[in-house]
Amino acid sequence: MTADIVIRDGLIVDGTGTEGYHADISVSGGVISEIGNGLKGNREIDASGQVVSPGFIDIHTHYDAQVFWDPALTPSSHHGVTSVIAGNCGFSIAPCLPEHRSLLGRTLQHVEDMNLATLEAGIPWDFETFAQYMDSVERRGVGINFGCYVGHTAVRLNAMGDEGYERETPTEQELRAMQILVDDALRSGAMGFASSSSATHSGDGGRPVPSRLADLAEFESLLAPLRDQNKGVIATLPGERVKHADLYALQRRIGRPLTWTALLTVKGFPYHEQVIEDNDAAHAAGGEVWPQISVRPLVFQMNLREPFTFNMAPAFRDLMAQPDAVRLDKFADHSWRRMALEDLTNRTAIRLRWESLSVAESASRPELAGKSIVDEAASAGCSPLDFMLDLSIADSLETRFNSVLANDDEDAIAWLLQRDGVLLGLMDSGAHVSQLCDACMPTDLLGKWVRDRGVITLERAIHKLTGEPARVFGLDGQAGRGLLKVGMAADITVFNPDTVAPGPLRRVSDFPANGERLTADAPVGMNHILVNGSPIRSDGMPVQEALDAMPGKVLRS
Repeated sequence: MTADIVIRDGLIVDGTGTEGYHADISVSGGVISEIGNGLKGNREIDASGQVVSPGFIDIHTHYDAQVFWDPALTPSSHHGVTSVIAGNCGFSIAPCLPEHRSLLGRTLQHVEDMNLATLEAGIPWDFETFAQYMDSVERRGVGINFGCYVGHTAVRLNAMGDEGYERETPTEQELRAMQILVDDALRSGAMGFASSSSATHSGDGGRPVPSRLADLAEFESLLAPLRDQNKGVIATLPGERVKHADLYALQRRIGRPLTWTALLTVKGFPYHEQVIEDNDAAHAAGGEVWPQISVRPLVFQMNLREPFTFNMAPAFRDLMAQPDAVRLDKFADHSWRRMALEDLTNRTAIRLRWESLSVAESASRPELAGKSIVDEAASAGCSPLDFMLDLSIADSLETRFNSVLANDDEDAIAWLLQRDGVLLGLMDSGAHVSQLCDACMPTDLLGKWVRDRGVITLERAIHKLTGEPARVFGLDGQAGRGLLKVGMAADITVFNPDTVAPGPLRRVSDFPANGERLTADAPVGMNHILVNGSPIRSDGMPVQEALDAMPGKVLRS
């Protein structure tokens, strides 16, 4: 029988981690129908000189809302990603009662820097329960495959309302209501349960997000449905009330894989080595705790209208709900500046490194792009904070600054990439979109870390992008994903290993309500992408007709 599509004479790297080999792949009815030589198809893709791999899986996204106005889930789908998991950090947008929609929107505005007007214009709100949310996404269609956690913050707000922000201990009735919400979501196909205890996560009005108020007992009680149904992944950010040291015993008690965000490198502070030693010991004892690592420095293009991570300091946090006019007055006030400097130095969850800050964009002084804040402040005879505030005032708060928060030790990143027991994650796709774009991590990994630096083999890199996360998330079953095998879903990438690269970032305003974002929509060497057998990228360009047909599937656990 002639196949729908044959991908001819590529180097097949099948996602298992084993050595690649040359062969043809045929696709029929959305699945891989044959792997061999001399196969015939109604359409042929010449893959000579190129790598053929499974579609990539992004396990850490915040596409919960964006899926409604951008079902292609760009820019992830430009970079070979064919499956995503949303709802990370506990910030799913369901379940959500009508009276809590505004509160949830303000939470996302502050914790993930999502434009509130964009959320209000883009979310259809034809759902209240998690099951209804998944059905709403499925009814509208998706360009690539979409799965979602049910989130702790969403569940807490649903059961407790604004009290979820104010009260540490739920009543017995509220806790039972939350357990039922998680149980129902899991039965509706949630990929697991996500939470955050991280001090970096502040929501409405600068308050700690609701999940940060939960203690270990509450967290564990909400994981009972995962244990009882024996499905789903636990995802969390450890912190104040649920500590990293708690995770290993917790995972053993629940018996489901646990992944936490994120094991990042910090120059001069090699804490990651001890984390890996502990993690290796846990895996050797049969545990399944998976730290997420990243191959990109954590760089934010912030401005002082959306001052992540300055907004963790009380002086800035207290201004988050204020209009620009109030902020400008405060920023010009020298007594406020002294207070702000004290807060940034001593009262923030992330240690500020002034030397990591530079100017990204300035309308009033474009010549400063790329210049160090410390150096320019010294030349101006003022403090780095004074320099940033003065420049921001001159630019009406539009000045953007590059802020390198972490993961800038490339030797340590290389060391982590070579370790077992860690997952690639923290692409953060869909979050902080005006400040950050790491959805291009797959092409960065394949270009910089595989080809240019030779840190890991091509086969190992593909395994980490495909087969490994597919196994952890249970996506590799019958007609599943993450591997190139007969009978598996035809999620396939074809790329040039000699040229593959993420391409440039650019700023666009293409979201509802003219919301802006950074995007990476011109990768190099990513030539063909198939989703369930449908080519959504051909000869290096998106195929809009195929994307409009919504070939993706809603993934359910």
